[in-house]
Amino acid sequence: MQSGNQTSVSHFILVGLHHPPQLGTVLFLAFLVIYLLTISGNGLIILTVLVDIQLHRPMYWFLCHLSFLDMTISSAIVPKMLAGFLVDSRVMSFGGCVIQVFSFYFLGCTECFLYTLMAYDRFLAICKPLHYATIMTHNVCNFLALGTWLGGTIHSLFQTSFIFQLPFCGPNQVDYFFCDIPAILRLACADTTINELVTFVDIGFLVLTCFMLILTSYGYIIAAIMRIQSTDGHHNAFSTCAAHLTVVIVYYVPCTFIYLRPGSQEPLDGVVAVFYTVITPLLNPIIYTLRNKERKAALWRLGCQDHKGP
Repeated sequence: MQSGNQTSVSHFILVGLHHPPQLGTVLFLAFLVIYLLTISGNGLIILTVLVDIQLHRPMYWFLCHLSFLDMTISSAIVPKMLAGFLVDSRVMSFGGCVIQVFSFYFLGCTECFLYTLMAYDRFLAICKPLHYATIMTHNVCNFLALGTWLGGTIHSLFQTSFIFQLPFCGPNQVDYFFCDIPAILRLACADTTINELVTFVDIGFLVLTCFMLILTSYGYIIAAIMRIQSTDGHHNAFSTCAAHLTVVIVYYVPCTFIYLRPGSQEPLDGVVAVFYTVITPLLNPIIYTLRNKERKAALWRLGCQDHKGP
C-alpha cells in the first residue's frame, strides 16, 4: 500500500449486472417493483409501530430501526442500478463512489450490530423475564440503538478512509453494479495486499463476532424454552424468535459468501450481492409480518382505523 493519495480518476463507470440488452426494460421494471415494495413494506412497519401503542416495546422499537436501515440501504444502491437499466447512466463521480461505499458499510455494519442487539433483547425477554422491564428501559433502548449507529459510523469511516487513500490513476471501470470495496480495490494503482487482508480480517471479525453472539443468545434461549412445560409456552416463545432468526440467516449467509472469500471475482458474487442489497430488505417486513401475530393484529387495527376515517 502506498502512502498518500495520488488519485487522478475523476469518475468511475459501473458495469452493472451482466444481462442481454433486450432485458434492460424488464429488469428495470422488476427492480423498480421490488424497490417500491421495499420502501412501502418497511415504511408500513415503522408507521404501525409508531401509531399502535400496543407495539411500544423494545422489540418493535428495534424493528423500526431495522426497517429504516432496510429502506436506506436499498435507496443507496437501487436507484443508480435502475438508471443504468433505463438510460445507461453508469457514470459515478469519484466523490459519489466514496459516499456510496461509506453509506453501504455504515448501514450494513449498523444492521449487523442491530441483529445482535435484537438477539440480546430476545435473550432477556425469554431467559430473564422477571428482570426484563427493569433492564430494557426506554433510556437503555435508546442508548443501545444509538450505539449500533455509532458503531456503524466508526467502522465505515475506517474502511472508507483506508480504501480511498490508495491511488486511483488508471482504470475506472467497476465490474459491479455499485461501488463496493472488493471491486474498487481491483482498480487501485498500488499493491492492495495489505488492504485486502485488513478488510478481510476486519469484516470477518465483525461478522463472526456478531454471529457468535447471536448463536450464544439463541443457545440460552433454546435451553430456556425446553424448560417450559406448556405447549402454548413453547409455541409462543418459538414464534417470537423465529422471525428474527430467519432474517439473521437470510442476512449473514450471503454476506459470508461475498466478504469471507478474499480475492473472489466470480460472476456469482454479483447475483448474491443483489440478494442481500435488494431482496433481503424486501423479505424482512414480509417475514416479520407473517411470523408475528401482534404485527398482523396491529396492521388489522391500522386498516380498520383508516376505513373508519376521522
